[in-house]
Amino acid sequence: MFQHLLVPVDGSDLSANTADQAILFAKETGAQITFFFAKPEYPMAFYGEGALIDPTTPERFAEMAEEQAHEILSEAEARAAAQGVKVTLLSLTNGAPWEGIIAAAQQVGADLIFMASHGRRGISGLLLGSETQKVLTHSKIPVLVFR
Repeated sequence: MFQHLLVPVDGSDLSANTADQAILFAKETGAQITFFFAKPEYPMAFYGEGALIDPTTPERFAEMAEEQAHEILSEAEARAAAQGVKVTLLSLTNGAPWEGIIAAAQQVGADLIFMASHGRRGISGLLLGSETQKVLTHSKIPVLVFR
């Protein structure tokens, strides 16, 4: 069975619910979990007439992303600790979250990616895409999608 789950978290209620389900799954199977947070890259600003100038420096942006990652990952870690599940935490910066998720799973040697589906359908799903769909399409590691 699966021994090491990578569970992406983003701070949403859906993500927290999925993390809780992953914790129960890990507890029942004796697996460990790596909770993962994909930190965004510094947004490129376009300057021109009427453009707003963002006073946030790349360094400050990175600090804020790290603070957010720490807060979200610590919450997931506490939930797992309450159930006695072994946890590690990881955050990486990547422009595309789905690429970060797959890279993180490979980096930690996860044998299952356990993630949520945000359930976008129809036109919004087509236009916005789905990080989950991209992970499913590109990952060589099995993916369990929790709905």
